[in-house]
Amino acid sequence: MSATRPAPGPPLMLPGLREVYDAYVREAAALPALPDALRAEVWTSERLGTLEAAAPHARARRAALGDLVVRLRAAATPGARAFLRALAAIGPPETRRAAGRAADALGGVPPAPWEASLGRVAPGGVWLIQEGPLDGDRLVCEFRHEGQGPAGTHALAVRLTHGGVLSEVVVVGDVPALMAAARQAVAAELCTVQPYGAAVAGARLRAALDGPEAPPGACYPALALARHRAALLPSA
Repeated sequence: MSATRPAPGPPLMLPGLREVYDAYVREAAALPALPDALRAEVWTSERLGTLEAAAPHARARRAALGDLVVRLRAAATPGARAFLRALAAIGPPETRRAAGRAADALGGVPPAPWEASLGRVAPGGVWLIQEGPLDGDRLVCEFRHEGQGPAGTHALAVRLTHGGVLSEVVVVGDVPALMAAARQAVAAELCTVQPYGAAVAGARLRAALDGPEAPPGACYPALALARHRAALLPSA
């Protein structure tokens, strides 16, 4: 049996990407079954990273995101609604309002159980890890999803070169394990770990994440989530 295609919607700005949008609609069917908001945000960030990596410029990316919102609204499935809510929560700022309106239009579609937690995150501790004179700095920023207790705790670990250029972005679900490994490395004199100012970290992360240089390819899957979290850190 062939997969059901989304119902036709308004004309697309980039019709050549129709198969990509339809593939995302099909993949989104798995979204509501994910166990929590963080995994849904990571899933969404990965898809956004694929679009951004393929877009030749910012204008094309905006057009692709606009088309994606149109296709998700036309699909009107629980997965499409969940994807729209995630886009409204952590997607690029210029897309969030349209995604939120499209999700609102699907009021009769069942919501994912974690829908209300998407993007509702508070920052926690921040640490600076330095592993050697040639390795740059790794900033580890802790966050908590509101109302989820310890299960909602996670971290953003970002490595910056000495010039402040992004070289690695990782979303960490097990913060205690990460810090335990860091303490072991400190005991072995492989690195140093120290508390770090949230405002300074926020400024450094925002500058690197929105810098003029294209990041390494491995960074793209976590970029959208990293930008959302960096925006929550205080300004100096």
